[in-house]
Amino acid sequence: MADLTLHNIGELTTNDGQKTADGCVVVADGQVVFAGSAADAPSQDGNQVDCRGNTVLPGFVDAHTHLVFAGDRSDEFRRRLEGESYSEIAAAGGGILATVEATRACDADELFELSSSRVKRMITAGTTTLEIKSGYGLDLETELRILKVAKRLGEEMPVTVKTTFLGAHSVPPEFKGDSDAYVDAVIEMLPVVSEFADYCDVFVEHGVFEVPQARTVFEAAAEFGLGARVHAEQLSHLGGAALAAELGAASADHLDHATAEDARALADAGVVAVLVPGASFTLGSPQAPGPMLLEAGCEVALATDCNPGTSYFEAMSPIIALAVVQMGLTVDQAVRAATLGGAVSLGLDGHGTLKPGAPADLMILDAPSAAHIPYRPGTDLVAEVYKAGQRVA
Repeated sequence: MADLTLHNIGELTTNDGQKTADGCVVVADGQVVFAGSAADAPSQDGNQVDCRGNTVLPGFVDAHTHLVFAGDRSDEFRRRLEGESYSEIAAAGGGILATVEATRACDADELFELSSSRVKRMITAGTTTLEIKSGYGLDLETELRILKVAKRLGEEMPVTVKTTFLGAHSVPPEFKGDSDAYVDAVIEMLPVVSEFADYCDVFVEHGVFEVPQARTVFEAAAEFGLGARVHAEQLSHLGGAALAAELGAASADHLDHATAEDARALADAGVVAVLVPGASFTLGSPQAPGPMLLEAGCEVALATDCNPGTSYFEAMSPIIALAVVQMGLTVDQAVRAATLGGAVSLGLDGHGTLKPGAPADLMILDAPSAAHIPYRPGTDLVAEVYKAGQRVA
């Protein structure tokens, strides 16, 4: 017996190879039991939702966020607009370390309150699944606090959460620039933080962590069952993408400076390319070569990179708009990347689709097609959001 039926759908995107007009979705026990043409639908019992010719999509899967943090860096944004570079601001005590200072000063309840407000807005904007990284603690106590808050968000809010330990995000001031010593400290954190993390990440970049240091961290993390996600080729080309391919990582993220050779290696290794056009937009830097990565055979995901310094986006819709207008993806490619692509990178089978057996995580747009997301980037088009068949926004 169905407990929810969405009918009169103008455009239905299921991500299983079909896009259906006059669609219907039938849900039972929190799972999709049918998604396709209304003419082929089984008996439609339970709660009936008339979509009035509007579009239905899977819920967004945001596969790269740093949303558990405290503090405000809007002044840095102003300074960048006035000509200071990200590196100059970081050298003057801004950047990641400014957020670290503010986050270390917050207790768990304060961090949860701040973060849950962001998650509420994300859910309202259509996001039903999130990856959340630590990385604003850079010491065991605060990294653990961030990861516990991230887990709590998934337990107390209607959103699926995967967590990532990003202790190797920057070198904290107490290590006085000694990145090798801090890598040792990160490895010492692993036995404790691995209980609360699904993945480990390293910011592979000049002046942060070099490829050999990252390899050392990832090899140690693998001993504790943590998969690898790699901040790669964001500000320069250092070899993070090649490392991700070598390790068979779950994802290589950013990739603004990825090459055709990187794309082939990632595709051959089955590494998902998680692209974050909001960061490139905020920093005024070139967008990642999304079309090249797709042509090479990579699974591509889109994510907000929600963070207080370089990509303070909470909604996925403007990310899709940037991917289409600036990066060069088609609408269909961008929608798939914002849903199924993110789920693949997080190892969540069924998420990001509306095929039978998938969790009934979906949204109704107040628009006749998904093309309206980039076509009307300044309009909130998400009318209703369902998590496991329950309306949550």
